[in-house]
Amino acid sequence: FISILPSRNYRPMEFPPLQNDLILRSARGLSVERVPVWVMRQAGRYLPEFRDVRSKHDFFEICQTPELACQVTLQPLERFDLDAAIIFCDILVIPQALGMEVQMVPKQGPVFPTPLDSPLDIQKLHFDVNVCEKLKYVFDAITLTRKRINGRVPLLGFSGAPWTLMSYMIEGGGSKTLSKCKAWLYKHPDESRMLLEKISHLVSEYLAQQVKAGAQMLQVFESNAGYLGPEMFKRFALPCLQSIAVTVKRRVSELGCDQVPLTVFAKDAHYALEELATSGYDVISLDWTMDPQQSRQRVGDGVTLQGNLDPCGLYASPEDIRVQVERMVQAFGCHRYIANLGHGIYPDMNPMHLKAFVDSVHSVSEIYLKDNIVIETN
Repeated sequence: FISILPSRNYRPMEFPPLQNDLILRSARGLSVERVPVWVMRQAGRYLPEFRDVRSKHDFFEICQTPELACQVTLQPLERFDLDAAIIFCDILVIPQALGMEVQMVPKQGPVFPTPLDSPLDIQKLHFDVNVCEKLKYVFDAITLTRKRINGRVPLLGFSGAPWTLMSYMIEGGGSKTLSKCKAWLYKHPDESRMLLEKISHLVSEYLAQQVKAGAQMLQVFESNAGYLGPEMFKRFALPCLQSIAVTVKRRVSELGCDQVPLTVFAKDAHYALEELATSGYDVISLDWTMDPQQSRQRVGDGVTLQGNLDPCGLYASPEDIRVQVERMVQAFGCHRYIANLGHGIYPDMNPMHLKAFVDSVHSVSEIYLKDNIVIETN
C-alpha cells in the first residue's frame, strides 16, 4: 500500500555521542542511577516561549517547518533536567498525508472539514503516498533536532495508533462518545478492518523512517483505546498495535538501523494490560487511573512501565508534588520504570511545577537507589 524509497546502500547518519541514556537503559530493563523522566506534551502551550512562537506561526506550520519544530522541541530541555526530548509534531499528520484536510481551530482543537462519511470514502484516501516525500518535514526535523541536542538526551519519535487516527478521520474531530466511528465497527466491520490495516502499514513505515532519521525511541499513542470495550479492542485495535511492533522492527532492520525501544500508550485500556504486555512493545505507558502495583503484577517483569501521575497533580504546591512523586516511585519501584504523567501536561500549568516534578523524580529515586532501598512492587 505504501510507496517506499529504496534503502539499498544506506549508511546510518553520524550523530554526536549520547551522554544520557537512562531512558534507553530503563526501557531495556538495564540498571539506572536514577529513574528517567520526561512528560507528554512537554513542548507546548504551558511554556511562554512556545506561546511566543505559536503567536507568529500556524500550528501545522510549526510542524511542517523543521527549524521551528526543532526550536520548540528543545525549549523544555533549556528549562528542565529532562531525560528525553520528543519531536514536536502531531498525530494527525498521517490523515493529512492521506489527503485529508485538518484544521487546528482555536479553543476547539483539530477539525476535519470533510470527514469520512461512509466506507465509499475510503477510496478517496491516498494510500499510495510516498511516506519519505510526503512526511519529509518530520524526518528533517528529527535529523536537525538530533544534531542540535548534541547527545544530551535521546530523541523520541511517535505516531498515533490506527484506531485513534481512524476515530478522528470519521468523527471529524474530538468526540465524547466516538459514536460515528464505533458505528462503523458494528455496521461495516470488514471495511473498518481494511481501513485500520492500511493505516497500520502507513504508521509502520512512518515510524521506521523516523528511526532512520535519528529517533532513538518510539511511542505509539492509542489515545482513544478507552472508548472500546475488551472485545472490540481485541478485534480491531490490538491486531494493529501488534502488527506495527512487528513491522517497525523488520523495517528498521531492512533500513540498516539499530533497533530502538518501542512504547505503547493505550489510554484507559486497563482491561488489556496482559495483551499489551505481549504485543511486542518494550514499554507500556499507564494513565493515572491505573494502579502501578496491580499493573506490574498483571504485566510481569518483562516490560518497562511508564507513568503515571495525574496531570492535575501538578496544580499542587511544589512541596506536595514531591510527596506525590515519593508515593509514585514507591509504587512503581526504580527498576524498569520511566516516570511521566498519566497523559499530556495541561496548557495552563505553571512551568515551575513541572520543574518540581522532574527534580523530585530524580532526587527521590537517587535516594532509594543510593541507599539500596528495596521497593516491593509485587
